[in-house]
Amino acid sequence: MRTLILILCLASGLPDGADARQAAVAGQFYPGDKKELAAFVDAAIAAGKKADGAVALVAPHAGYPFSGRLAGLAYAAAGDSYDTVVVLGTAHTEAVKGAALLGSDFYETPLGRVEPDRALGAALMKASPLFEERPSAHAREHSVEVQLPFLQRRLKKPFKLLGAVMNTGDAAAAREVGAALAAALKGKKALIVVSADFSHYPSSATAAASDGAMALAIASMDPRLAADTARIMEERGEPGLETCACGAAALTAGMEAALRLGAGSFKLLGLSDSHAEAPSLSGPERVVGYLAGAFVKGGKPASLELSAAQKKALLKEARAAIGRAFAGDGRQPLSADPRLNLPGAAFVTLTVNGALRGCVGTTSPVMTLADAVRFGAVSAALRDGRFSPVTAGEMKGIKIEVSVLSPMRRAAASDVKPGLGVIISRGGHSGLFLPQVWEQIPDKENFMGELCSQKAGLRRGCWKDAGAEIYTFGVDAFSEPR
Repeated sequence: MRTLILILCLASGLPDGADARQAAVAGQFYPGDKKELAAFVDAAIAAGKKADGAVALVAPHAGYPFSGRLAGLAYAAAGDSYDTVVVLGTAHTEAVKGAALLGSDFYETPLGRVEPDRALGAALMKASPLFEERPSAHAREHSVEVQLPFLQRRLKKPFKLLGAVMNTGDAAAAREVGAALAAALKGKKALIVVSADFSHYPSSATAAASDGAMALAIASMDPRLAADTARIMEERGEPGLETCACGAAALTAGMEAALRLGAGSFKLLGLSDSHAEAPSLSGPERVVGYLAGAFVKGGKPASLELSAAQKKALLKEARAAIGRAFAGDGRQPLSADPRLNLPGAAFVTLTVNGALRGCVGTTSPVMTLADAVRFGAVSAALRDGRFSPVTAGEMKGIKIEVSVLSPMRRAAASDVKPGLGVIISRGGHSGLFLPQVWEQIPDKENFMGELCSQKAGLRRGCWKDAGAEIYTFGVDAFSEPR
């Protein structure tokens, strides 16, 4: 029997004990004919441009008629020679706690077989229990397979593959996968491919807003922001939007790994959807979004600083939200500007002739920035318990100011200084002063005393107590013209 097994292995061209994972979606997701497949892939790659210093790619994993053009743009950005390629795909068929590997079997496409990087797979499984060898998660999975023809045609010499599929909802676990992967690839000539589609299945307009926000979050080079953006956008309940990223776990892991391997910026190479790519096969009312891009060495993360036009749009939306509330209209439309759909925290202040008329907001980014401004505006007008509700007739005399908050930082009492917003918390009581309050109370002792007594309901000196928690933050404040 041993002799027979050896003969079969030699006849198949595989090492003793190795199997081939046969192409599962050839002829469905991509052409099954070798010549037709090669011609399609070559043309798609030829339409793109190389990006110097590519560390990782983001490429879609849908059928080639829908996403093949975008995939070509991604692979054109890569170099033409790597010893190892890691494809982080989506596990569509099985629940996976971390990353399910196919580390010992060959992957096969009509263009030939790709050798597995067994040593890398073994090292990762030894390094973290989040990695496991699970061929069953790859047997019917397309997210790794559809990437291989592009790699087989783009790279000029044979490479070893580590295929991994993920679907954990634990962003911390996904970042841990990325960190372990980066450690294992350090010093190697390797490429990471994040196999991910984006919005499923909203209208084209909603897909553009959602995918634009995700692209900006990715370009920020912050894996946490990308994960939070997807979660918060999905929680809005946009019609048809089932997910913002089919591959969110792989994206988080890939971003973490790319950062640790020296990527400094993200180049967006293409953004589209199934209707735009194949209008005869997909209508505009129900689409899938696609993104192509490359994490590269050098450059800087995308700036998230608000432009003058974006500030003007937020002020306009704050007033519009109050108007809708008076009319009993609770709509919170998705912004056409991707920046305003990123998570944000904001306070909205209403004044009449310089006198406070209401001020409410959020201290952490639990909703999109546009939604945070809407919430603050309506709450300041109608739900600030210190004042009677604003009436529609008052609105002409009201001035609106928006303060967009930076992330909170834990601070010592000695860190508090004019120009910073401050939160004090002790024994279940808390209070907040925006930085603008320093204009009325410039003395630190009085500022903190009023924060304790007026806002937190505690004794004036509570901020000096050992059990007090102090947080500081900055704001980008802007207001309507007088």
